[in-house]
Amino acid sequence: MKTLSIQMNQQQIDELRKKFKPYITDKKIPYALFQIKLSDCTITAYESMKVVYQGEELDLYVPQNKDNYPQAGSDEVGCGDYFGPVVVCACLLEEKDIELLNQFNIKDSKQLTDKMILDTVPHIIDSISHSILILDTAKYNQIHKTNNLNQIKAKLHNQAYVHLKKKVGSLPSLSVVDQFAPEKNYYQYLSGEKEIIRGLTFETKAESKYLAVAVASMIARYAFLKAWEKMEEYYECSIPKGAGSSVDAFAQEFVNQHGLQELERIAKMHFKNTDKLNI
Repeated sequence: MKTLSIQMNQQQIDELRKKFKPYITDKKIPYALFQIKLSDCTITAYESMKVVYQGEELDLYVPQNKDNYPQAGSDEVGCGDYFGPVVVCACLLEEKDIELLNQFNIKDSKQLTDKMILDTVPHIIDSISHSILILDTAKYNQIHKTNNLNQIKAKLHNQAYVHLKKKVGSLPSLSVVDQFAPEKNYYQYLSGEKEIIRGLTFETKAESKYLAVAVASMIARYAFLKAWEKMEEYYECSIPKGAGSSVDAFAQEFVNQHGLQELERIAKMHFKNTDKLNI
């Protein structure tokens, strides 16, 4: 079953109640204002102003607020690459930013070439409120000993939003995370964190639906590519991206030349690529 959580304001809650009034149930749910029971979707509005949609056809009922501004979004890159850091960016878009962004090809970074990213982002990055977190590979390997990848991503997304909030003062009601885990799990991963940003909207493929998430993905990719350039300059060689056979071949050559300990500085050691090395 598909699930989507959206943070709403009082006006939106009132409109939701009015629109689906005949379908509001008598069922009492802890901390809920009301619950709407439809044939193909259940909608629960909570006292926290969070509204949870559950059902395979929830897209039919979710308000189309993707063009509302201000909006914030966050995304990460580097998780599928054996080499290099993991980068998370959270950014805030306001109405005034749209005119600038319309001059460029703003899309999910996975739909753009690295050259497009490197050519475009320098024109927009100084005008967009954003926060970038770069987790270098050596630190990633250390943290991964006690945190799985989703835990790492949750903490990075949360911290990116913490930093963004400090920069801009407050976050908009529409603040989106490109969903990589259920909302409940996301907040469980953050247990023990000093500051936790709540009221976020979690949605899969958000980078293709929300401009703020698309911009965040592009800025994150740009930071990733600049870190990659420094890595290649340091080792004076070209390093393949991804985790395929060319990466296996390079990793073996790298270990032969520099040793396993040096590999741990630039490679995510829990990847299966490590198991293929002849050490």
